[in-house]
Amino acid sequence: EHESDDDSYEVLDLTEYARRHHWWNRVFGRNSGPIVEKYSVATQIVMGGVTGWCAGFLFQKVGKLAATAVGGGFLLLQIASHSGYVQVDWKRVEKDVNKAKKQLKKRANKAAPEINSLIEESTEFIKQNIVVSSGFVGGFLLGLAS
Repeated sequence: EHESDDDSYEVLDLTEYARRHHWWNRVFGRNSGPIVEKYSVATQIVMGGVTGWCAGFLFQKVGKLAATAVGGGFLLLQIASHSGYVQVDWKRVEKDVNKAKKQLKKRANKAAPEINSLIEESTEFIKQNIVVSSGFVGGFLLGLAS
């Protein structure tokens, strides 16, 4: 016979687990605080700066590659269309684009609470780790400029 939903999984009490495993309580307990705070301000800035530079550098390289691919594809499509190799139904393209816009608006309205909670969590993280965050932003901008 079919099992009920209550029998299909085991409930794990994290408070009991934390009492038995002291390392868990030290890392994730109420008084643990962000792990980054255990480092000096200079170390936090360097950690944020290095990770920011790497992210900015990769963002720049991937962005250039994506822009080149999209632009090159569009250019080839235009050349093929102008030469008569490809016939593009621009009315249908416009209709499909408008349809896609409407679907995106519907999904965006449904996703608004989730996006707002993500923004709030991100803002709270940045406030708690302002030194690392400022190092990351500086490094990211330097990475974009490299």
